[in-house]
Amino acid sequence: MSDAVTRRTISPDRIAPPAARYAHAVLVENASRWLHTSGVVPVALDGSVPDGVPAQASQVWSNIAAILTEADMTVEDIVSITTYLVATAVTPGLAQAMAARDEFLGGRRVASTLVTVPALAQPSWLLEIAVVAAS
Repeated sequence: MSDAVTRRTISPDRIAPPAARYAHAVLVENASRWLHTSGVVPVALDGSVPDGVPAQASQVWSNIAAILTEADMTVEDIVSITTYLVATAVTPGLAQAMAARDEFLGGRRVASTLVTVPALAQPSWLLEIAVVAAS
């Protein structure tokens, strides 16, 4: 048995396929380091918040990249994502948020859940994203 960390998507043929580009589950074996983020928000280092879901998603993923770097991890280590999207931003924000996720992941599939919420902690925030990574 290898001590290398493995990540394998789980897609049972006994259930319907995922509704978008994600995995039903990701099995991680031999991981020794786990990173759980809080909901990462679309606030830039200077405190500004960009307008619109695409720009906010880009800022959030940039913030997540910085967190991963600080933890000596990469996007390859992400195994699960939870996205919180303000309900009033769902159209066309849903597709925009998913496209930003897919671009950041570079084609990888991870476990992913998107939840619509009435509001976030700040009125200007349209989404926030939490990730779990393992290495």
